[in-house]
Amino acid sequence: MSSASPRRALVVIDVQNEYFDGGGLPIEHPPIAQTLPNVARAMDAATQAGIPVVVVRHHAPAGAPVFQADTPAGALHDEIARRPRDHLVTKAFPSVFTGTDFAGWLQARNIDTLAVTGYMTHNCVASTLFEGLHRGLAMEYLHDASGALPYANAAGRASAEEIHRVFSVVFHSNFAAVTSTANWLEALKARQPLGRDNPVFSNRRGRGLPVD
Repeated sequence: MSSASPRRALVVIDVQNEYFDGGGLPIEHPPIAQTLPNVARAMDAATQAGIPVVVVRHHAPAGAPVFQADTPAGALHDEIARRPRDHLVTKAFPSVFTGTDFAGWLQARNIDTLAVTGYMTHNCVASTLFEGLHRGLAMEYLHDASGALPYANAAGRASAEEIHRVFSVVFHSNFAAVTSTANWLEALKARQPLGRDNPVFSNRRGRGLPVD
């Protein structure tokens, strides 16, 4: 990765009431009590530093069981809605890029680095990280400003902790620099890029082998 100062934007994905108590998809890990304040901290720091903040919301088609635009559960959480933002994206697919003006908005501002927060780790966040990398952007993921929920289906069962942990490891192996909110705030202050790992080194570490 280049050592040049990154032209960042902060992306806040789907921090909507659907993911909180009373919603249909309550986030379990990391706890909302930890991740929501970290999203807010990142937003406040970005605004103070003059870094564009893009807030994203998901609206499902009429009749879907979640993310209805005209319901309280489909609304942005108050902590997000009340904060300044530079752009609002409404999407209908997991990736923020798909069917929206997001890519053009970034290109018009010469953004080369996206810091991603929000929900869910394994769905809309993952889709956005993968597509951003494929579009030539440097991707950053604030692992303690995002979260997952448990799944069970015909393929098996996984806890929220397992999903969040495994996706974070996979992200850092190739797709995004995975970092804490605190470390990201330091990088923001220093105007420094954050590096990711690579599949070969990640695999060698996983096998207990040296990487030097």
